[in-house]
Formats: sequence, structure tokens, C-alpha cells
Amino acid sequence: MATANNEFFEALAALEKERGLPADYLIEKIKAAIVIAVKKDYEVEDDNVVVDIDPELGAFRASLLRDIVEEVENPHTQVSLEDAQKIRKSYKVGQRMVTPLKTKEFGRIAAQTAKHVIRQGLREGERNLQCSEMQSRAHELITATVVSIDPERGNIVLDLGKGGSAVLPRNEQVPGETFTEGQTVQVYVVDVLATDRGPRVTISRTHPGLVKRMFELEVPEIYDGTVEIKAIAREAGARTKMAVWSKNPDVDPVGACIGAHGSRVEKIVEELGGEKIDIIRWSEDINEFISAALSPAKVVKVELLPGETKSCRVTVPDHQLSLAIGNKGQNARLCARLTGYNIDIRPESGYYGEEEPKKEAETDAE
Repeated sequence: MATANNEFFEALAALEKERGLPADYLIEKIKAAIVIAVKKDYEVEDDNVVVDIDPELGAFRASLLRDIVEEVENPHTQVSLEDAQKIRKSYKVGQRMVTPLKTKEFGRIAAQTAKHVIRQGLREGERNLQCSEMQSRAHELITATVVSIDPERGNIVLDLGKGGSAVLPRNEQVPGETFTEGQTVQVYVVDVLATDRGPRVTISRTHPGLVKRMFELEVPEIYDGTVEIKAIAREAGARTKMAVWSKNPDVDPVGACIGAHGSRVEKIVEELGGEKIDIIRWSEDINEFISAALSPAKVVKVELLPGETKSCRVTVPDHQLSLAIGNKGQNARLCARLTGYNIDIRPESGYYGEEEPKKEAETDAE
């Protein structure tokens, strides 16, 4: 028999609104709680209990199922044919008799069990919702708020909004950056791991994905898919190299990223505290790509070397050798990471001089 219970369903609606938990999820948890309560009170198994909750009708049913037998061995799960036919004459051995239950018939222990499971289910639901919220934002930018700063370790606790909080470790912060409590900061969500205590969110300010997402938000041509970021390499706080390509031959991918009078790239450089950004044109021709990736240095020749590892020898004008290598080898390292090639840079004359040793950059230099 269906029992109207407006208060019950009003409570469900309130929980959905206040906690943000879907009503369907709550209903399934409450069904499971009632099944456990009935099992405990009537000493039956799962398949002896049926719970049906209908929010549209504003009613729920709880029923006990017992097997109809000639001779009863377990009165909790079985009923005699004689007793069953007192309820309905058409009952036969082998069928199951349905006995509607009233929630008032549940004992105190059963009611407490239901409450406990519902509370547990609500906590689990909130954690799952929080995890889903954060997992949907994996590999995206999040604007977070600084909650606290550990002066000794340098770790920063950030409020991520609905996703809870996360720690930005010192090694994921850009060198030289400073933060204050209450400050808003953009972070890149590297990974989200679901745990019993909710989502464990790994965030970063040094990940190349941070710069990539910033350009996707700043450059409409990237956002709509006309311009594609093919590769990106970064040494946070110092320099980023990014290779871009356009599906539309009429759209200059480099110019689109730089913007009129450098407006687009300057905004990102400012957000990154002055980090230099080299934007180059990606090419299917690996020789052209490597030449462009060594920018701002000019390249005379690129020779791909035989072997299983991707390696090449790059010749540059003598006066551009230092520029090609970069400060402490930075330009060569970023070029290697961007292209995926180990790069041996040599001067055009073949002479390195007394203080300019040969420089080879490897892709695994990170």
C-alpha cells in the first residue's frame, strides 16, 4: 500500500537544494537504508525486501517477500500455503507472497540503522559530487584564493571553491612569486584523485599546461579550433616556447597569438610575472620546425642523424652560437623539449673558441 508522505519528499527536495545532491542519488541511498532496516528487523535477506519510492506520486512502498511452501522451515522467509491462501486464494506453492510494511513497524534499531546509512550515504554523495566537480576540471585553469601560507616550507593552501581546497607546493610555484592571504591566483589542475576523504587535487603554477590554457582563453582563434597549439615547453619564470599551427591558411597562427601590438601575449606575460614567451610556427617538415624552435637564433643547416634516438646536428653562424645555446643552455633545452629531438649545436666555422664548448641539448633535460 502506498503511503503519502509529503514531508518525506519535501525533505528530499531540501537536501537536493541545500547540499547539491541529486534526488535520484538520495532515493537510492534511502532505499538501501530501508532494505537494511527491514533485513535487521525481520531477519531476512536482500531478495526478501522490495522498496519502491515514487517522488512523482509523493509515496513510497516497503514490502516483505516470502516463499510459499508446504512446510515452513524458516518463518522469516517462508509462509505456508494455507496461510498464504487466507490472503489470496490463487496463491500456489513456489510463488512469493508480498506483505506490505509500514515504516512504523520498524523497530528502534532498524530506524537508527536507516538514519546512519542515510547520513553515511549523504557524506559519500557529497564526496562523489565534489570529486566529479574537480575531475571535470582536470587539465583546466582554476582561479583559486590563497587561504594560508606556510612560512617555513613555503607551501600555500588554496580555496578551489566547490572543489574544496588544495596545496600548492613550493616546487610547483614559479621562482620569485610571492603571495598574500586572500589573493586570487590562477592554477593548473594536473590531476584529481578520488579518495575516501574527497578529491585529492594536484595543482601547479609551473606546468606548461598553465600557459597553454591561458592562450586558449585569451586567443579566440585557439578557442574555436582555427589555431592549434602543437607543442609547448617551459622553464617556469624564465621562458616558454610554444609551437602553433593554423588550419586556415589565411590566419597567421603566430600573429593571432601575439595579438595587435602584442596585446594578447603581453597580458599572459604579465600574468606570469614577466616570463618570456617565444611563439613559433609549427611545421611538418622537422628541419623547418627545429630551425624555428631555435629562435631567436638563425640556423644555417639542420642534419638529422641516423640511429634509434631522435637526434640532429644544427649549424648556426659563429656569432649566433651563444644565442642559439641560450643562457645556461636554456634555449637549446627548450628547443629539444619542444621538438622531441636531441640537438647538437655547432658553429658554422666548426671552431668553438676557448670558452665556447660544443653544446648538445637533450629532450630529457627536464
